[in-house]
Amino acid sequence: MGHWPNKYVIGLTGNIAVGKSVIRQMLQHLGAYTIDADKLSHQAIMPGAPAYKPVVQTFGQFILGPDKRINRQMLGQIVFSNPDALKQLESITHPVIRQAVDILIKRAKQRIIVVEAIKLLEGDLADKVDAIWVVDAKPQTQYKRLVVRRQMSEAEAKQRILAQNKQDEKLKKADVVIQNDGNVDETWQQVQTEWNKIRQMLTGGTEPEPDVDGEIINSGEGITVKRGMPNNAASIASFISKQTDKDVSRMDVMMTFGQKSYLVAHNSHNETIGLMGWTVENLVTRMDEFYVGDSNIKDVAHSMVTAVEESSKELQSEVGFIFLPQSASETMVNAFKSDGYEPITLSEIKVPVWREAVEEVTASNPMVILWKQLRQDRVLQPI
Repeated sequence: MGHWPNKYVIGLTGNIAVGKSVIRQMLQHLGAYTIDADKLSHQAIMPGAPAYKPVVQTFGQFILGPDKRINRQMLGQIVFSNPDALKQLESITHPVIRQAVDILIKRAKQRIIVVEAIKLLEGDLADKVDAIWVVDAKPQTQYKRLVVRRQMSEAEAKQRILAQNKQDEKLKKADVVIQNDGNVDETWQQVQTEWNKIRQMLTGGTEPEPDVDGEIINSGEGITVKRGMPNNAASIASFISKQTDKDVSRMDVMMTFGQKSYLVAHNSHNETIGLMGWTVENLVTRMDEFYVGDSNIKDVAHSMVTAVEESSKELQSEVGFIFLPQSASETMVNAFKSDGYEPITLSEIKVPVWREAVEEVTASNPMVILWKQLRQDRVLQPI
């Protein structure tokens, strides 16, 4: 073991748009505790956070938006076109990020930790992790992802790619290389193979292999909630198609596995009766998909929310948000209210990182927002 006793820490890196977050999410599916250092850098420059004032003082008031938050797009245009400016920014934010990563690793209950960081190899974190994983993709794949998925201009996409240190240098230092050029089944197989090697090394083969059909998260009152896994992507796709009258394919679900987790509710006959899509990032839980069959909405909602909260607490989440379409029935809204979730508007959310997480979901699609605080202490206060 390396720097952190009784932990096996994977440093996950690779250049922009190679799909690092997809691999991190897959490892979380398998049971790792995951940290997105790049998202922590966003949190570090929020108003009131340690890096906020130094960044504003260094780059000027003009990078602030009307709400006094730093305009990250404007800041990015400055630093990615000027290597010296980028070094200045990193000298401010990296010490804060390292402190946050250290806190999260020490508090994590899971033995296997994944830290995703695009600049992993440029700092001292690389010497502290137990293994370095590098995600690789062809340049044309990176370019397409930046233009199509992140909606960057062609010029900005090229600038971002050229601003990165050479991928070849990262690959030379890798203990594990994951090829991620679009075939999600092949990517998943690579990740699962490496994960099994780690478990074998840590346990000596004494622990049973995880259930490929999904770990049971919650069970009671005739409803069993399991973690959705790629092995049952086809049945998940079939259930969503039935509930939405849309043609959702297995591959659609497999692609979504790189962005969020699914929990699947079964009745006593092992029939699927509910599905919830959720994710935890920056210590914020977001539940943005909920489907229920012919069963009692309140019972299914309670079972699934309970399961999400149990998993969220394992991931140190501070708050949970549920997003429902504006057409959601009063029965559905009340089902979540009975579990302690209350309506809230964006303007009423005072914690900047919580508000940003909600904005990401609702910016282009207004929704009913419900919330519940999952822990009283802020894990990364004042970050």
